[in-house]
Amino acid sequence: MSMEEVLNKVRDCVWELPSNYKKSMRVPGRIFLDDEALKDLEKGAVDQVANVASLPGIQKFSIGLPDIHFGYGFSIGGVGAFSARNGIISPGGVGFDINCGVRMVRTNLSEEEVRPKIKEIIDTLFRNVPSGVGSKGKIRLKKGQIDEVLTNGAEWAVENDYGWEEDLEYLEENGKMKEANSDKVSEKAKKRGVPQLGTLGSGNHFLEVQKIEKIFEPEVAEKFAVEKGKIAILIHTGSRGCGHQVCSDYLRIMDKAYKRHKINIPDRQLACAPVDSDEAQDYFQAMSAAANYAWANRQMILHWVRESFEQIFQKSAEDMGMSVVYDVAHNMAKKEVHEIKGRSKELYVHRKGATRSFGPGRKEIPSPYRKIGQPVLIPGTMGTSSYLLHGTQTAMDETFGSTAHGAGRKMSRAGAKRKYRGEEIQKYLQKKGIIIKATSMPVVAEEAPGAYKNVDEVIQTVEKSGISKLVAQMVPLGVAKG
Repeated sequence: MSMEEVLNKVRDCVWELPSNYKKSMRVPGRIFLDDEALKDLEKGAVDQVANVASLPGIQKFSIGLPDIHFGYGFSIGGVGAFSARNGIISPGGVGFDINCGVRMVRTNLSEEEVRPKIKEIIDTLFRNVPSGVGSKGKIRLKKGQIDEVLTNGAEWAVENDYGWEEDLEYLEENGKMKEANSDKVSEKAKKRGVPQLGTLGSGNHFLEVQKIEKIFEPEVAEKFAVEKGKIAILIHTGSRGCGHQVCSDYLRIMDKAYKRHKINIPDRQLACAPVDSDEAQDYFQAMSAAANYAWANRQMILHWVRESFEQIFQKSAEDMGMSVVYDVAHNMAKKEVHEIKGRSKELYVHRKGATRSFGPGRKEIPSPYRKIGQPVLIPGTMGTSSYLLHGTQTAMDETFGSTAHGAGRKMSRAGAKRKYRGEEIQKYLQKKGIIIKATSMPVVAEEAPGAYKNVDEVIQTVEKSGISKLVAQMVPLGVAKG
């Protein structure tokens, strides 16, 4: 049976998975895809949307976003919101790289100033920002400092001279989840986190120097202080081994918890616990601490990015206007208030490979942006565009204020390495005027643009469905990869 036969079209780019698709479903599914992308939708990802719809306390819909693909427990590009009174919390709804996220930094530099120096810039960034699977940071935390990082996040980094106080206003949650409790993070997770703080990591993580190519909403772009032709930097990384270990630790705990609490789940990867249980709250506090680690990590990288530009251009970061546009998280569970049938309800919203897209008026948005909606960052792949958008009321109404987080893989890393050669991808990008530097050529092959869905099509779906609105398109000049 094709997906067109299974799903009912609600409107352009919005499909409903009826609650009779699986006997266990408590709510329908909603999947945001255009007609063409629907043809390539994996049945496994649809089954995961249905599985999430079967969990206790789920509200309205189980959601699949335009970059949806098969993942662990939840689909990647999956959203599930659960009642804070009788719902659940599941590590499978957050993922292993807790608070993998993207930060955009504006500059007042032009392409004419940057293009001749782009190789030097990428070489310097690659040298100044440690990257790769086993990479170790440039700093050595003293005994007990990891607990301060886990508790205070980006605030800790700024207090230790990594960045500016004003940066914090433009980070989701101001770079600090207040629910964090480092006591709930295992010693193993802390040990993995200590040497990796201030590192980029591997896989799809990157540092990218970009030109702002197009402006779609000039008035909003002006509020976000981004200008056509100027240079921006995107930083994409997460909580490294610390977050991965937190997820692994609590998956083992939840595997026992759901049985003890007698929760019926359609997939063991959705192991969970009731929101008010010790297991759920311990995980939420540990996840929040790992999220803080990720914000501190991106803050330190931002500091070294500024230092790198200062080194090359012999100007201060302030003179180059290197301030933060915004920082968004991908893999998170958040306690938020949303409207359900005209009533405000507290929910635990799980976003797995999904970005928050809060509409105008929400208090969580920095005050200069509040009338517009929060900035949304959706990065492309090496050699393709990335996008700046803003959140909408439609997203609040239909996706719990959520949108896509990127292009979404369509090929496994192993499959990409079989199909592509890193050296050929590097040459292909150089012909397009894009400099790339990575720890190894297999990494370049894994992250080949052809291994991902077309980000432009994902963006069109996001725009057509109204869950985010386009502000600016950025194109890469140079990329540093882990």
